[in-house]
Amino acid sequence: MVTLLAIIALGFFLGMRHATDPDHVIAVSAIVTRERSLRNASLIGILWGLGHTFTIVMVGAAIILFSVVIPPRLGLAMELSVGLMLVLLGLMNLSGFTRWMTENLTPGGLIHSHPHAHGDYVHNHPHGHAPGAHGHPDDQTPQGWLDRTFGGLGLYQAVRPLIVGVVHGLAGSAAVALLVLTTIRNPVWAVAYLLVFGVGTIAGMMLITAAIAAPLVFGGDRFGGLTCYFATASGLVSLGFGLFLVYQIGFVQGLFSAHPHWTPR
Repeated sequence: MVTLLAIIALGFFLGMRHATDPDHVIAVSAIVTRERSLRNASLIGILWGLGHTFTIVMVGAAIILFSVVIPPRLGLAMELSVGLMLVLLGLMNLSGFTRWMTENLTPGGLIHSHPHAHGDYVHNHPHGHAPGAHGHPDDQTPQGWLDRTFGGLGLYQAVRPLIVGVVHGLAGSAAVALLVLTTIRNPVWAVAYLLVFGVGTIAGMMLITAAIAAPLVFGGDRFGGLTCYFATASGLVSLGFGLFLVYQIGFVQGLFSAHPHWTPR
């Protein structure tokens, strides 16, 4: 029992530490640059963690349970996706595309219609996710909790960190699974460890995104240009680091050559 609890604790804290990897922090920094709410910033971190955990568990479980071997070229291609994603995030921040998408897909702009249930009575009516946009109180709708929890983000701000987390999980899943295999021989416990590791990454990224957004939330009104400067800086860092990763993976590690060499990390 003591050994099991130690493994669970280790998995959780290693997951939190994993969330602090430079490419992870740079990616979420580019995402939360315009958030003015610690709650929304934390939700972005949770969504990133959910996407990351999903891929880690799916791919990691396949490696652990079915002894799947990832070829070097495929492994490098998965890692290259992170570099390309960072380049894209940087360009979107610098071009203002992120701001345009956020402003045009914010709560209140997404008016749609779907069924609502009140006991045995089901009806349809159009509504948005902004406060007061419903035709009746939130607590009378089946999706009320989802609206209250994620309605403040908007579609674009909710989907983007989820996809970024999936890409990051795809790149790191092989390394995490192989590390687990060397320490936990039981496949069932190894997969359970991946789940605990994922919970740790969710908690760690939630704290990181809240910490990144805090200066913007508490200093944005006092320093008017802070948000703009931070968005530009995060865009430049994301673009530069993404190009560095593309060069390292494509040319130094040989993805674009005839003889790629890959070490999961």
